[in-house]
Amino acid sequence: MGLKDKLLEFVAPADEDEEDEELEEEETEYRQEPKPVSSYESSKNSNVKKVSADTKMVLFEPRSFEEAEEIARHLKSRRAAVVNLHRLQRDYAQRTIDFLTGVVFALDGTIQKIGHNVILCAPKSIGVDGNISLDSDDN
Repeated sequence: MGLKDKLLEFVAPADEDEEDEELEEEETEYRQEPKPVSSYESSKNSNVKKVSADTKMVLFEPRSFEEAEEIARHLKSRRAAVVNLHRLQRDYAQRTIDFLTGVVFALDGTIQKIGHNVILCAPKSIGVDGNISLDSDDN
């Protein structure tokens, strides 16, 4: 505390009660009630939306490997998932496919490639019939 500060303190002493009131007002301005987070919302995944309980298939376009966990939750909830991997780097797309293959195996489901970088994952409770030809030849 310098001479100038001592002089200011002597001439106009700060009222501690006023400072406490100002701090309390600032604290109440920043306090907010915590908002509840549903099981389908994630702070990391801003593009993930709440899905109604009667939905049988969900479409995904993950932008990071971390979103694969959300896809797995939907599969565990007996929902099929179409996953478009175009936005992922090749390594992360492969990791996502490997992870989802394990999830589908654990659920006795099926996984199929239905397009370039697009896969269909379905739990056992949802039957998938038919095949999609990925060849460019129309034999």
